[in-house]
Amino acid sequence: MTLWMVRAGRHGEGESEALASGFVGIGWPELGDLSRVRSSAEVRALADATYKDAKPSTLANWAGQIDAFRHRMRVGDLVALPLKSSPAIAFGRVTGEYRHVSEADAAIRHQRAVSWISEGIPRELIDQDLLYSLGAFLTVCRIKRNNAEARIRALLDAPHQARPWDGGSAAGEPTVVTEPEEASDAAIDLLEIGRDQIRRRLAERFRGHDFARLVGELLRAEGFFCEVSPAGPDGGVDVLAGEGGMGFDGATLAVQVKSGAQVCDAPTLRELKGVMSNFGATRGLLVSWGGFTKSARQEARRLFFEIRLWDSDAVIEKLQQVYDRLPADLQAEIPLQRIWTVLPEEG
Repeated sequence: MTLWMVRAGRHGEGESEALASGFVGIGWPELGDLSRVRSSAEVRALADATYKDAKPSTLANWAGQIDAFRHRMRVGDLVALPLKSSPAIAFGRVTGEYRHVSEADAAIRHQRAVSWISEGIPRELIDQDLLYSLGAFLTVCRIKRNNAEARIRALLDAPHQARPWDGGSAAGEPTVVTEPEEASDAAIDLLEIGRDQIRRRLAERFRGHDFARLVGELLRAEGFFCEVSPAGPDGGVDVLAGEGGMGFDGATLAVQVKSGAQVCDAPTLRELKGVMSNFGATRGLLVSWGGFTKSARQEARRLFFEIRLWDSDAVIEKLQQVYDRLPADLQAEIPLQRIWTVLPEEG
């Protein structure tokens, strides 16, 4: 059995359809239907003829990925889909041979049917060395180093009560490997790896009430006047925030904060909606470090003009936006440095 990583478009444009309809897909739509392409040599010849302006090294890279998806991926193999819509990775098992779907989005016209085992395991529950491999700047990649296949199978086979992404209790701390190995010689997505490192730092330093404190400081840096509830019972609201110097101008905000790996569901969102009026809040913010179920995100769409959702990616993005405006003692707890680098070519 082999473990593959397959992305659903550069910006994740195909991931919702892939999860909903049970498949993984890749781009290169100009190649057309590959059903009659029978060998690696034929894949390379077709790529050479189709992308005449591409460099030989780029063509070799593309052809290798396309050939892996078309010929080397087998029914029964495991597949990982890093998600752009949430800080999680979906895992499934390949159940079908190659097919071409001409009416699909350009990013997912070449497809393999998949039975999804989990539509989103939080990234913080996956060991750091595996995240390095899953961060390769490739559309298709085999993940094999550090006994990756067996470790992912063990994670997926965990009993329900040890699977917080499915509503069970929180799992233990992930093992961090200090010298991770990449899945291949491909460049890795440094931005994604950087987010993973920040995510682990925040998960270690800001748990329970400290996470509410962090959210309060992020809102203060955005110009809100905030009151963070003391530790203990809070009546369903962890942070109260209002715009303006004293919080009396503009929107009033009730914030509920959930730390840990537990995934928030729709009833939690409705609970926040119910207590907003108790505090005179016109808007709500639900912060869940473990992310949100599909039903919660659907409910949030219905409440778009009343409530916003923040998962760990949203918290990290806000942290990066306001970092220079945070108190010095908080910056000392989360020492960050901006780094500029050249991105590799798409592929």
